[in-house]
Amino acid sequence: MSAIVRARGLSRVGARAAAVAARPAGARQISVAALEDFKFEPIRESEVSRAMTTRYMKDMYDFAETDVIITGAGSAGLSCAYELTKYPDIKVAIIEQSVSPGGGAWLGGQLMSAMVVRKPAHLWLDELGVEYEEHDRYVVVKHAALFTSTIMSKVLAAPNIKLFNATAVEDLIIKDDRIAGVVTNWSLVTQHHDTQSCMDPNVLESKMLVSACGHDGPMGAFGVKRLQQVGLIKELPGMRCLDMNVAEDAIVELTQEIAPGMIVTGMEVSEALGAPRMGPTFGAMMMSGRKAAALTLEALGVQAEPQLRSASA
Repeated sequence: MSAIVRARGLSRVGARAAAVAARPAGARQISVAALEDFKFEPIRESEVSRAMTTRYMKDMYDFAETDVIITGAGSAGLSCAYELTKYPDIKVAIIEQSVSPGGGAWLGGQLMSAMVVRKPAHLWLDELGVEYEEHDRYVVVKHAALFTSTIMSKVLAAPNIKLFNATAVEDLIIKDDRIAGVVTNWSLVTQHHDTQSCMDPNVLESKMLVSACGHDGPMGAFGVKRLQQVGLIKELPGMRCLDMNVAEDAIVELTQEIAPGMIVTGMEVSEALGAPRMGPTFGAMMMSGRKAAALTLEALGVQAEPQLRSASA
């Protein structure tokens, strides 16, 4: 019996009954008979094409100039985006090079499914509505995908957020030594520049950029790598070897505006500032993303809610 069930004083039978009671109003159990005569409304293939392209092109038009761009939709980027959903007047574009956002937060360590979160970061899981098993100094979410799918659903439902996945950031827009947006392309195009003729990119302008590109890899730590190349930061010490206790505190503490107009968060912090890796524990990604949101609001001149202000202190 899980700690959640024990904490609520429910038997397994009682837990199942509670789950049934929690179904949305009007929800019915499915049956074969109910689907035997199911028919879709007719549609022309061109209608589908026009519906997709019209909506997507409108999103590209609307978010070509935005308040905040978040590069990377892993656990830190999504945590930052979630906090910004609370401010509907702030327009946020998320750029994710993968078809499937979520980064490394679909699994725990070494392809195992459970997610470990050290206390007191678990209090934020309560806000999200993600259940977990309670232990003395940490909690365990039964599957990392439960966290990722929950926060992603909340982020994507927000009217002020747009996720552009399968989209790569190829460069930064820099004006007067301040980051002012990003240069983008389809990820598949970016990966094949060396096999095709020139394929020019697109651009998005922003007031603030949150770089959550992760640790070093094919497209990892892109933001800080580019800053070093253009001389806005002097060196990249790189991620140090694993020390879980030092690493998680350091990642949150070192989340900062690393160059004018650009905040670095998550594992990209370790590449930029030489923090250790923490391995398969995820609280620092969540809290770093929340701090990045608080710093972003501060830079935009928006008063953050008290709980979020404490995350950036």
